[in-house]
Amino acid sequence: MEPRKPSLALTLAVFLSVAAMIAASVLVWEVDIHITLILGAILTIAVGVAVLKYDYATIEKGIIDGIMTGMQACLILYTVGPLIGTWILSGVVPTMIYYGLAILSPSIFLFATLLICSVVSLSTGTSWGTSGTVGIALMGIALGLGIPAPLTAGVVISGAYFGDKMSPLSDTTNLAPAVAGTDLFQHIRAMVWTTGPTYIIVAVITIVIGFRYAGGELDAAKIAAIQALMKAEFWINPVTLIAPLVVICLSAMRKPALPSLWAGIFVAIIIALVNGSGIGEILNIMQYGYSPTVSATIAGAGEDAAALAKVLAESNITVAPDIALEAANDIVKLMERGGLQSMNWTISLIICAFTFGFSMDTCGFLKVMLEAIMKPIKSVGGMITATIMSCLVCDIFLGDQYLSIAMPGTMFRSAYEEKGLHPRMLSRSLEDSGTLLSVLIPWNTCGAYHTTVLGVPTLEYAPYAFLNYLNPIVAILLTYMGIGIAWKGKSGEPVISKARPADLV
Repeated sequence: MEPRKPSLALTLAVFLSVAAMIAASVLVWEVDIHITLILGAILTIAVGVAVLKYDYATIEKGIIDGIMTGMQACLILYTVGPLIGTWILSGVVPTMIYYGLAILSPSIFLFATLLICSVVSLSTGTSWGTSGTVGIALMGIALGLGIPAPLTAGVVISGAYFGDKMSPLSDTTNLAPAVAGTDLFQHIRAMVWTTGPTYIIVAVITIVIGFRYAGGELDAAKIAAIQALMKAEFWINPVTLIAPLVVICLSAMRKPALPSLWAGIFVAIIIALVNGSGIGEILNIMQYGYSPTVSATIAGAGEDAAALAKVLAESNITVAPDIALEAANDIVKLMERGGLQSMNWTISLIICAFTFGFSMDTCGFLKVMLEAIMKPIKSVGGMITATIMSCLVCDIFLGDQYLSIAMPGTMFRSAYEEKGLHPRMLSRSLEDSGTLLSVLIPWNTCGAYHTTVLGVPTLEYAPYAFLNYLNPIVAILLTYMGIGIAWKGKSGEPVISKARPADLV
């Protein structure tokens, strides 16, 4: 029997049922959504088999084929884990943070906050880690300057999410091109068109607003303590920046992502070996991630004044014990990360999301939803707008940024292909919205997390998270102006043109 095409009513019933399950998992039960996604896939498959008369083997094959499209992202994530660990051990990430903290001054505090959070998130690939460590420290400094907490939180999030969407180490930066059908570096190049102008606008805004608070005094002791502890534990030297420069240069030369990232790992390994790290230690960190030593020892001393003083003396750190303890806790939170095993949560989520997404796709539900959305759309600008709005809807109803990338990406992929657009246009739009808008939704996992760690309600910091809501607007405006539109060339290369070139039609 030929399978039936699902009606729009049935499609919405299945989609909203799963959305309700996910919302309950996040808001009521406060659990990870992996199993909920699997249950959503089971519901979808059951409806597909029982109501639409699909053969189960056909659905299963569709799911497996769909998951295979995300394997490159999984391989990259399994590379990013060892990369983060070796870059911390060798001093790459600590050097970036050390010099980033050195640029703080009262007159440009907000601008410096934007830059510091951008540097940290670019070097670690995590907005959550940036906000939960450096972001908290900057919130405390801002308090002493009399700068409103919602304003500081918004700027911290803007910088943190800049790296989250632009860093090759970020999971969303790898997920978006995998869903859209393009490669990592094409995706990053495409985002420069929209994120670059937006970042300049945000930088100007932070400079202008920052002048109001130029008369405050920085907590120089806290900054000095963080730098002192970093220097005691890591090799702080500009030479370490060779590792990221190698990755950047290979990216500029359009080399494949995996070899480029592994080149960055090998450079970091050489630096670590030169500085006395053993091969066994390096391999262990590549597997399980870096665990701080000096900072962890200081943090472990706690409120024991004698033990704390002894640790500081042995490490030749001349910092007030209370400030050193606070700084040590921040460093432990920031640097205890990396390793291949640390990527399992994200990779399992990708597989679960793809299982649900491609069960919806194979059973025809996504096609029905896409037809309803695409019916009134005639232009490229309309398609980009529809993609961005779909991501926002998923951020609101599904409560997770990964699903807000995976679901619209799966829905719109064929439509972009039919229109002749390069898939990097889709991946760019997914990140311009799905990643950035998630933190502005109070019940989204990102919004809930940042409210908790920064101590500011989502709706209070949202107006100041300038990058997060301006980027989608800039993306839509630039597209309607015909700027940065990439068409798919005859050999699959991107062709930048306002209208589709005649020879590609």
